[in-house]
Amino acid sequence: MPELPEVESARSVIERAALGRLIVEVDDSDAYVCRPHRPGEIRSALAGRRLLSAHRRGKSLWCETTGDDAPVLGIHLGMSGKIVIAGVDGSELDGGDYWEGRRVPGDYRWSRFSLTFDDGGRLMLVDPRRLGRIVLDPAIDRLGPDAATITAAAFRAAVATGTVPVKARLLDQHAIAGIGNLLADEILWRARVNPARALDELTAPEVERILRATRKALAAALEHGGVHTLTVIPFRRPGARCPRDHAPMSRGKVGGRTTWWCSAEQPVPTTK
Repeated sequence: MPELPEVESARSVIERAALGRLIVEVDDSDAYVCRPHRPGEIRSALAGRRLLSAHRRGKSLWCETTGDDAPVLGIHLGMSGKIVIAGVDGSELDGGDYWEGRRVPGDYRWSRFSLTFDDGGRLMLVDPRRLGRIVLDPAIDRLGPDAATITAAAFRAAVATGTVPVKARLLDQHAIAGIGNLLADEILWRARVNPARALDELTAPEVERILRATRKALAAALEHGGVHTLTVIPFRRPGARCPRDHAPMSRGKVGGRTTWWCSAEQPVPTTK
């Protein structure tokens, strides 16, 4: 699913091209994507307002709006969601999940929610798998600190205590918000730490390596266009070899998620 870098690209698109534009129509007819709101409820809340600002924490995206008792528009991209801002002249800006070219310009058959502005342009949640979510006034405070801005002290506190596998803690959005399955594998591969290592078994140098790897992986993904551009991601497949030392890549389940690691540089922890 889209992780922090993909959601940041969607937030950036909204900030660049949608703020300040008058909303004259809202399509909230998809009752599944807009649950628990009834069709027309989000439309009534947003019509006649403008998007004031676009924010992100971890994988969560939300927009503040103008006016009295202004509602907050929460946008969850799900596993395949993309924000597309279309102009009346046929121009498009998009940000979100990487689709490997599966969407062509002007193909909005998978639009699940849209705002229409007074100039005829539209902001759409385009989502083939229909796993995105639109909600008013989302509960942002439940999330942990953002992975891209978390302090070193807060990161160390989050990953240095407990008995769960380190990958499970990285995926815990209440501890650190924004790291998903692929990004966690990249971080731990860069840090040369096995994903199944228990937190209370990590050494101080290992925690520091994980912190540095998190910052570098996020910076690279943000710069180059998403988690799919990171180094080890293309090698998460049967028969692949580690791009660093060419040892076979190993596969297993950690925290209920499919996980890949280097068989040589990320040895499986020994049982006590």
